[in-house]
Amino acid sequence: MRILLDENFPLDFAKLLVADEVMILHVHSLGWSGIKNGDLLRRASNVCEVFITLDRNLKFQQNTKVLPFGIVVLYARSNRIADLTPYIDSLLEAANRVGPGKVERVGALARRAD
Repeated sequence: MRILLDENFPLDFAKLLVADEVMILHVHSLGWSGIKNGDLLRRASNVCEVFITLDRNLKFQQNTKVLPFGIVVLYARSNRIADLTPYIDSLLEAANRVGPGKVERVGALARRAD
């Protein structure tokens, strides 16, 4: 499974998301930093099965139901590694569950999946 991390995650966080048969990509590493969400999601269609973001508004700004990949939104206190690390297992579990066009929420402030 190929997972794409949004640019709002620190680059070093990608090294912590380790699982069998999982490849982690980062928006910054692909040279896509600063690209608006609509264009970013179109590009992501070619490189991932799951997109992980901290952007809680993405679902309301984009028509995620038509996407060929799933989205996992992490509700964390901040994007500091110390605040993200407790959710590593939950993120990987959600990435395995989420289907194309679906959104899963992870974190203490997360509500049900869509």
